[in-house]
Amino acid sequence: MSTDTIKRRETIIDMLYHDGSVKVATLSQRFNVSLVTIRNDLRYLEKKGCALRSYGGAMANNKFAFDRPFQIKGQIDRALKILIAAKAAEFVQDGDSLILDSGSTTAEMVPFLRNHHALVVMTNALNIAYQLANFEQIDVMVLGGNTRKNSYSIYGSVAEQQLAQYRFNTLFLGVDGFDLEAGITTPHPGEAHLNRIMCDVAHQIIAVTDGSKFGRKSFCLICETKQIHHLITDSRIPKQYREKLAELGVNVIIVDE
Repeated sequence: MSTDTIKRRETIIDMLYHDGSVKVATLSQRFNVSLVTIRNDLRYLEKKGCALRSYGGAMANNKFAFDRPFQIKGQIDRALKILIAAKAAEFVQDGDSLILDSGSTTAEMVPFLRNHHALVVMTNALNIAYQLANFEQIDVMVLGGNTRKNSYSIYGSVAEQQLAQYRFNTLFLGVDGFDLEAGITTPHPGEAHLNRIMCDVAHQIIAVTDGSKFGRKSFCLICETKQIHHLITDSRIPKQYREKLAELGVNVIIVDE
């Protein structure tokens, strides 16, 4: 797949997210490519789950985990995210070594770590690192690499090589999409790869997500559902998810019951 094709399809995904739908003729004119090329793009995006074909174009699939800007994600269900973050912080003990993944829910954990002592926290989130830097009792480690402006996060080979050198007690993993069959997914390949290494170097994996993420899936696998140890979420989790996760040995914690 050429670089032009990748960039064009990424732009179409952004348009689907922001506008809700796209037209073949409009896209053909914008990118100066044939109608057949655009139809192939939309067919590809439909197979990937982010688009639903319609007459003359396509609509956004609301079940797809789009890569939304952090400012937008942070305001959605914020009260629930704070409850989830507070419960997650109860798993932290003084002296622990942690990974805080980037994300709007993991970012809400920061205030609840204020009174802990001798913590080592590694993160790939610039906003989380900035906030944690104010706490003298926490040793903050920041991964280096490329920056994702949408999420204030770091990814890339430099971050992966750095992370692989360490071992941690607990990973607090943010979630873009959570599907029983597809697993935990994210739209960005580089971040997915880094998240997989996070899972490898952590003794315990705790996924934190509000209920809107269930049933959504995206391009890139982070881990299978059976790999996580605890899931902290709200009461919107579907019944079949709770039952299946219990069968897999995942401890599901509901914060608003």
